[in-house]
Amino acid sequence: MPRRGEFTRDFPDVPEVPDPVAGKVGERVIRTSSATRRNLTNRVLPSVYTCSQLAAELADEWVEYVEAAGLAAGTVQSYQQAIDNLCTSVDAQLGEDAARASLGRDQPDLARAMATWERKLPSGFAPNSNRPAILSGAVRVLIRRRVEHPERPVTERMAALAKAGSGVPIGENEELDEFSRAEKQAMVRAAWAAVIAMEKRLETGWRLAAQGRHPGDGSWMSIPDLLWGLAHEAVTPAQISDAVGPARGWTEELRACIRRPDGSMPVTTARIELTRHLVAQLWPSTLDLHAFRVLLIDATAHPPEEVSKLTEDGVEFTPRGVRLTLVRKRAKRRYYRAFKDTSIEMADVIETKEFTDRPRREPGAIVKRLMAVTERARQRAADPEGNLFVRAAVDVDRELKFCEWNPEAPLARFSRWLEVHGVTVEGKTDVRRLRKSGKVEKVVASRGHIHEAADDHYEETFKGHYAQGTTLRVISAEVINSAQEHWFSKALEGPTVLSQEAAQVAEESTQLQALGLSEKEADDLVQGELDMGVTHCKNPYDSPFSPAGELCAVAPLRCLECRNAWVLPSQLPQLLLFSDHVERLRQRLAPHHFTALWGQSYVNLQAVLQDRTEQEIALARKHIAEGGIALSLPLAAHVEFDA
Repeated sequence: MPRRGEFTRDFPDVPEVPDPVAGKVGERVIRTSSATRRNLTNRVLPSVYTCSQLAAELADEWVEYVEAAGLAAGTVQSYQQAIDNLCTSVDAQLGEDAARASLGRDQPDLARAMATWERKLPSGFAPNSNRPAILSGAVRVLIRRRVEHPERPVTERMAALAKAGSGVPIGENEELDEFSRAEKQAMVRAAWAAVIAMEKRLETGWRLAAQGRHPGDGSWMSIPDLLWGLAHEAVTPAQISDAVGPARGWTEELRACIRRPDGSMPVTTARIELTRHLVAQLWPSTLDLHAFRVLLIDATAHPPEEVSKLTEDGVEFTPRGVRLTLVRKRAKRRYYRAFKDTSIEMADVIETKEFTDRPRREPGAIVKRLMAVTERARQRAADPEGNLFVRAAVDVDRELKFCEWNPEAPLARFSRWLEVHGVTVEGKTDVRRLRKSGKVEKVVASRGHIHEAADDHYEETFKGHYAQGTTLRVISAEVINSAQEHWFSKALEGPTVLSQEAAQVAEESTQLQALGLSEKEADDLVQGELDMGVTHCKNPYDSPFSPAGELCAVAPLRCLECRNAWVLPSQLPQLLLFSDHVERLRQRLAPHHFTALWGQSYVNLQAVLQDRTEQEIALARKHIAEGGIALSLPLAAHVEFDA
């Protein structure tokens, strides 16, 4: 007789026929490595959405696409966010019907739901953000990949929607403005103060460690003994955390290590805070290395991602400074830059003494101090690439790690460094703005020569990323103002214009002499002997357009640009005829050609005519018509027409 569990059925199980469009609802996991070598895990769990089948279909395409294309960590996260954002929106729009949502079904109408999602997507982000367009494009890429597989059904409406252009507007990239000069000086001073304080702190820490012994032989409450244990790899942060026990049993010396400025103490994280404090007495922390990055960007004007990736092999000290090997990962380019040490050059002239407690902008001096500060940490890290920016950190598992610096570590970003050191800046706390400040200084120093400032990229790139800065706009405005003042001064040095009242007062030569004319010039002007047609000329033999002593060769065409010219009210008809002549030239000549030949005369002529009333101009036009007044010009004035 068979026992329990040994009974067998006399008919086979009917295999369950899977839905051809159904997907797996298990978790999809992708592990990537970021630029800072942090292992990142990206997950999509379809079961958390009502539209789990849709989430599974998109997640499967996501996994395959990442493996096939080798996407970077940031792009992988963008696709993950796009799937989450779309599925959350579909759940909200379709309600219970979302459980049947699939790329291979016409009902419920997934195309309408996706179109609604794209229409509302920009409202969830800052104005002019590019993120909505990135998320929409990511979903369309996954759907188009699924269309390419015949065994993976996609409805015609969804396929057409994915192939069409996205209706999500692409935001405008807001160019970062450079830091002001005062902000930059404050950051550099704070960075040097931080470096000096860190060097003193590490020196003190290693001196105390030399005075200690193993905590098991000494005391777990003695700071020198704890530092000795960490320095000699005799104890771990976890052992220290377990041995010291709760903070209420600590000595006052240990309590002082983690006491906050307001006098309080972290209760729940006291032990891990203590271990991190002790580690920071021997090796630089994440927050410490921001100071060196600030100083190197200020000294070299190179991007932050390049100076923070310096390696031991990429530093070569020369008799006159240092030669750095810089790597630009985006362009996949390695290039070299040599920087001179001005203090060495000065030492050749006069005997100088190096001061280590004041800011310096020599990259060689900064790199030497960086290598000295991180030497012990680099030895413990055993980094094959030999990165200079290496920090010591205690992770959440209470393990001591020596690894490459991560400037975006939580609670240790650049904004936190500024806050700790009391530096206040306007706008975004982005260290790239410091690089722009350096570029602006290069432009100012090179007097606007872009080819000198754009020494590490193309001039087009410089114009697109750095020409919008406030400083350069101010400089451009000053250049324009200087040019305007130059031409305005030339206009002021042009003809002297007498109004009707002034002309009546100056009918006598004595009055004209008071205006700056000699006695003979005043008499000739009153008698009309100096009339050149369009204007009078006080001395035709002292023309700025002809050699001294020779008769002016450009009258009357250039009289309105000449400082010798005097314009009287009686010459208004000739001025109007000359104005008509110049207007005809302006219509026939190219703008740049007209401006070069007649621009100043045109400006001065318009200024003279604007001072005349409408009645005076009408009366002059009447005299021209009734009196048959004509404009007498030399044949050279008509050359432009023939040309």
